[in-house]
Amino acid sequence: MPILLVKAKPNSRVSALTLLDDGTWLAQLKSPPVDGKANAELIGLVARQFGCAKSSVEIKTGTGSKLKRVIVPD
Repeated sequence: MPILLVKAKPNSRVSALTLLDDGTWLAQLKSPPVDGKANAELIGLVARQFGCAKSSVEIKTGTGSKLKRVIVPD
């Protein structure tokens, strides 16, 4: 299972997931970082990007920080 390094940017104008030059992903999230709303939106974005179920995407580390490690199924 691949692990993605994601930089989360909550309270953005758009909701998007883009690959950066250094191999990390930038997640622009409309949701605020309150009550796990931004993390839930991030899981939805990753699932849509990689064509898998939301239930199979997991935030391994960094649920409370902007830098997260996200596990995606093969």
